[in-house]
Amino acid sequence: MNGSHTNGSSVSHDQMSRPMSAASRLRAMLSRPDQITACPGVYDGLTARIAIAQGFPCIYMTGAGTAASKLGMPDLGLVTMNDMLANAAMIASLDRTIPLIADADTGYGGPPMVSRTVKGYISAGIAGMHIEDQVLMKRCGHLGGKEIVGREEYYSRIRAAVMAREEERSTTGGDIVIIARTDALQSFGFDEAVERLKACIEIGADVAFLEGVTSKEDAKKFTSLFEGTPCLLNNVPGGATPDMTVEEARKLGYRLIIYPGLALNAVMLSVTAAYKELHEKGSVHVSDDQLKAGVKRMFNVVGLQECIAFDAKAGGTSYSKGV
Repeated sequence: MNGSHTNGSSVSHDQMSRPMSAASRLRAMLSRPDQITACPGVYDGLTARIAIAQGFPCIYMTGAGTAASKLGMPDLGLVTMNDMLANAAMIASLDRTIPLIADADTGYGGPPMVSRTVKGYISAGIAGMHIEDQVLMKRCGHLGGKEIVGREEYYSRIRAAVMAREEERSTTGGDIVIIARTDALQSFGFDEAVERLKACIEIGADVAFLEGVTSKEDAKKFTSLFEGTPCLLNNVPGGATPDMTVEEARKLGYRLIIYPGLALNAVMLSVTAAYKELHEKGSVHVSDDQLKAGVKRMFNVVGLQECIAFDAKAGGTSYSKGV
């Protein structure tokens, strides 16, 4: 019998040599109970490229950052599924070997809409997504006054997401890690939040995400109740959750930690300072290092050399005289 023979239980050579999908890479990271993956928050192509260049194995697209950068608006449920999907698809395309976890808010509607969202995210090559139990006009999880839907409505969102994933698995082979997020802690307390997440895991979600945990003691209690299930910690300095290092979160039992506002805050502070200097002084101080690097430093971060090499390999001559 030669290697080209196939039957119902065998795998073809093409399937065996096919690279791991982004979702498979993320699942492999989550399968290690004693390790944690830190995901910096990104919101556009530049911040994603910077994170990738730093060597992070996984990145996170923030919904708040998408609202701020694409709409110039706050995280108050104003972004649509199309806004989020377009941004996430672009970011995921930059490096298919780096899994992207993307905010999917409430799923953007009832079960059929949640299904559409999940299938869109899968088609875009997004590795993981989280869906929450706020009302459609949601808000940032670290703001006050959140409104939460009833259990059954939330469960229907997660069930729809799991059903959509199963349909994609059976028809296209697509996959995505489903992260169940609850914001119920603020309004209904710890026990209700845990009950919701336990039910979501039973439905088929892969990761438990308790938003707004307010102490390290509750964080440890939470992960202990979900032993065997990967748990995600959202690190938002100045928010409801105590600031923790990656190692502290690992010791508490988390397997994922996201930093959604990291780039947003850095950019807001540094750009505000630069614009203020220009407005008040009529000039901006430029260091010798900046002058020496020139504009190519930024272009190299976003793939200038790769574009030049690709053009030459394909027989192009656009950059043969240099740039």
